[in-house]
Amino acid sequence: MLNRTVLVGRLTRDPELRYTQSGQVVASFTIAVNRTFKNKNGETEADFINCVAWRNTAENISNHLKKGSMAGVDGRLQTRSYDDQSGRKVFVTELVVETVQFLDPKGSGQADSRQQGSAGRNQSSGQQGNSFPDDPFANDGKPIDINDDDLPF
Repeated sequence: MLNRTVLVGRLTRDPELRYTQSGQVVASFTIAVNRTFKNKNGETEADFINCVAWRNTAENISNHLKKGSMAGVDGRLQTRSYDDQSGRKVFVTELVVETVQFLDPKGSGQADSRQQGSAGRNQSSGQQGNSFPDDPFANDGKPIDINDDDLPF
């Protein structure tokens, strides 16, 4: 069995950070994901997906994302149900976020563009923190000059 979902979109509201009775941190937010086709009026529509993140991932999302931030999220779909105040059963489907990638350009006033995982580190390098002084890809938006002989394919 496989339950893996990857979404890229913009947050529709600031993440809501809260704590469970046992002290676990949880963040909830909604991400708007554009559809790949246009409707009959030629307009692009979006799906609004509810997301929930736990522990360090929740803290990273709360600290680095806000309404309008572009993000890539990876996780699993989960369904649950509860009875509302009138006694009616309500079903909820949401993405349980395991990793997030902040996709806004550096210095845009949005989120940092480094990938954050559940441990709050850059997953590609394993380094802690937010500064990468010897980052070979920090090119300030300029094209990267790579020799064809350096490519593995």
